[in-house]
Amino acid sequence: MVSAESRAMLAKSAETAAAKAGRTLRLSETKPGDHGVIVEVRAGSHSGGHGVAVDELQRRLLEFGFVEGAQIEVLHEGAIWRDPIAVRLDDMRIGLRRRDAEGVWIRLDAK
Repeated sequence: MVSAESRAMLAKSAETAAAKAGRTLRLSETKPGDHGVIVEVRAGSHSGGHGVAVDELQRRLLEFGFVEGAQIEVLHEGAIWRDPIAVRLDDMRIGLRRRDAEGVWIRLDAK
């Protein structure tokens, strides 16, 4: 028999997952286990601190395969300041700095 408290916790967990699903956010804001689809790549939204020009960063992201419609999953994050992150991009695994991931916008899938 499931207690009322357990049912309430399950309902809250389901609500949290439902609220998160379909939400659009920066790749840099995700956590391991999050997955979705890339909806936009706009490295120009944040400037400086990358070590390369914004146009060059956007070109590199596109060459790596960060394009609209690509499936993405966050696999791992570093132990220090959660940086870098490892992602599965379609069938590739790529590591990148969170500050470089700020220009990649994804729509999360339901978990």
